[in-house]
Order: sequence, then C-alpha cells, then structure tokens
Amino acid sequence: MPEPAAWRYQKIITGMFDLPVTHTVFINAKIIPCVDDQIIENGFVEIENGKIKALGAMGDLGGIENAHVINCAGKSVMPGMMNSHAHLAWDGVHDLARQSMDDASEISAYKSAANMLKNLRAGVTLVRDLGMNQTNFFAKQAVEQGIFPGPRLLICGEAIIQTGGHTYWCCREASGADEMRRAVREQVRGGADLIKIMACHDTLEFTDAELEAVIDESHRNGLPITAHATYDECIYRVAKFGIDCVEHGGAMTDATIQLLLDKKIPIVTTFAPLVMQANEEVARKFNIPEWKIEERKKAVANPSRYTGLVNAAKAGVPIAFGTDAGSPAVGHEIVAPELKFMVKTGVVTDNYAALRSATSVAARVNRVESKLGTLEVGKDADVIVIDGDPIADLDSLGRVQMTFIAGKKMIGVGN
Repeated sequence: MPEPAAWRYQKIITGMFDLPVTHTVFINAKIIPCVDDQIIENGFVEIENGKIKALGAMGDLGGIENAHVINCAGKSVMPGMMNSHAHLAWDGVHDLARQSMDDASEISAYKSAANMLKNLRAGVTLVRDLGMNQTNFFAKQAVEQGIFPGPRLLICGEAIIQTGGHTYWCCREASGADEMRRAVREQVRGGADLIKIMACHDTLEFTDAELEAVIDESHRNGLPITAHATYDECIYRVAKFGIDCVEHGGAMTDATIQLLLDKKIPIVTTFAPLVMQANEEVARKFNIPEWKIEERKKAVANPSRYTGLVNAAKAGVPIAFGTDAGSPAVGHEIVAPELKFMVKTGVVTDNYAALRSATSVAARVNRVESKLGTLEVGKDADVIVIDGDPIADLDSLGRVQMTFIAGKKMIGVGN
C-alpha cells in the first residue's frame, strides 16, 4: 500500500468532538437487516464497543444490564445508508463551474461541514466523495481526527481529466500517459481512497495510452478507479480497459452489459438531478431555468431513456445508490426521491431492494462489506432509527430519528 497522507502522522491526544461509544439496545422495533429479504417485525438490536453484539426477536432478548435502552415502537432500525456518488463541497445552489472556480477554500470547507451534518441527519453514514477540488482531503482529516462530526468518507481527491475535459474547472487536468500517472500519485499522496476519471461528455475523452496509464497507476497503488461514463461507447471502453466501477451509466447494448457482468463491474446510478430539477417547486427555488425544468420533466417521463440500466440490473449488474449530491437542486439530505425513482424505473425490484442498494450493495461496491452494510453480529454499529417503515413507504427515510456510527450517537440528528 502507498505511504499514508501526511496528516496521519500527527499524534492526536483527543478529538474536539470526542463522542462516546455507547452500550445501547433498541427494542420493539421493526428490524431491517438488509440481508436478503430478512425482516424482524418486533425485534431488538444491541450495540456495544462499537459493534453489533446481538439482534433478533424480542422474545430472544436476554439480560441487558447497564445498557441504555431505547424503545423504538413504531420505528424501524436498519444499517446506515451509503451515498456512493456525492460532492461535499457543492451546495446545490450556485452554478457549479462558478462556485468551483470562485469559492475560497475556506468556503468550500464550510460547505463540506454543513453537508456532512445534512448526511448524518438523512441517515447517511458513509459518503463516497467524487471530487470538487481538494476539499475532501481535509474533510476526511476533520472527521477522522475528531475535529468535526461527519459520516465515514471515501474520497478521490481531485477527479482526473484530460486537459480541457469535462468539468475541467474543478478537476486535475493532465495530458499524456506520464502526466496521468503523476495525477494519480498526487491523489494518492493526499490520501485518496479511490481514483475517479471523467471518461466522456459529448465525446470520448483520454487517448488509449492515457486511459491505460491512469487505470494501471491506480491499481499499482492499490486503489480502485471509477469512471464518469454516460453512454454505451464510453461504458464499453472503460470496462474493456479495466475500470472498477461506472458512475451514472446510460444506454447500453447487450454486449456492454455482458462485459460488465464478465468483469464484475457495478454501476452507481444518479437519478436525483433529473428528478429534483423536474420538480417545479424545488427547481425554481434553486433558480433552475424554465427550459431545463421542461427538459427534465420530459426526461423523467420517458421510460426508454432508462432501458439500458434496467436491462443491466435485470441481467445481474450490481446497482448502487448515489445522488450526485451537491449538483443543482440536489441537497445532501435527498435520499427518498432517488430510491423511489429507482423503483419506478425498474432498476431495483421493490422498496427493500432500493434500501439494499444504499446498504449491502453499496458496501460491496465500496469494498467495506466485511464490516458495514448489514445488521449482523460482529459488524460495525452503523445504525439508524427511522420514524415509520421505509419498506412500506420510502418517504419515511425523511424522518431519521437517530444516527450511530461505530456505536457513537451522532449529534444534531432527530428532534
């Protein structure tokens, strides 16, 4: 593995937010483990020392001396959710290019901090930040050193693009194979957990030599690499070259879908920008132009637009939850609209499958399934409590009452 980021050599005596690890038992809850279709209608979950100690039906609950007992009657308990495509330093309000170029680093930091709190309040316990300058390096340091409370972060540093490529105004531009390798190494030095590239916009980006180099250098450093890829030719190309994940997705032929299956490459969908910008009331609050609102309304109403993603899902390509949070009209608290649209389009089969896309499936995509993503004994206690039943009504995800990460109750969540 590469050398740790410089900040990891700092000795921290105690964090500024040193949240206690609690011994807690949630009782009388609907338990949604996100393991297959398992449900415990009236059950308990016990967490201790940052881990899930026990769970089951209420009749199986043993002695719980010295534990903090929380009565969750009428509530659901499930794993914390993971947003696998987000941008902490974007606020969803301003023009993305202008805020990327004009925001001072201090303002980007404040936006990231505010958005981390929004994620916690939404029950999102892990955010995969796919770049907007280098702010995510410092957000991760702030969380891990207890400077500021936030979700777990998997970060890419700056996304890597060809010079003048798609969203060049917020990414690391590079030209030529050697420069691609240098760009990867810079993100590794900063503490990246993965590498992201922008592989296309209206046209394909990167020469073959550049694409081969950026993927190889990521893998040489032990990091997965994901690609912004939104139509068949681009998706097929990056899959053929050895990418580990596809962001957004789009139209796909059967040959492309088969290649994804053969190489076990998942897709992180991001419907929220379309959905939220098609909502007139929401979109106008964010100053979305009327022509774009009409365009988005047509897009969400056109089922043929999503045929490739639906066919990929039906064929067995893993589909993980992502919202592109921070994009225009997409706040970091937006969860249910994305999941509901996944169900509506058929990218997932039902509400429980939608929940798994943000938990167990996301954990596999993010390579943390050994410790996160499901409620199982021995796993880390990333747990959320919801007022209501999200399997019956995904909108209940807007009523998160408590959020725990590794057994620590996060501040600022709930009433």
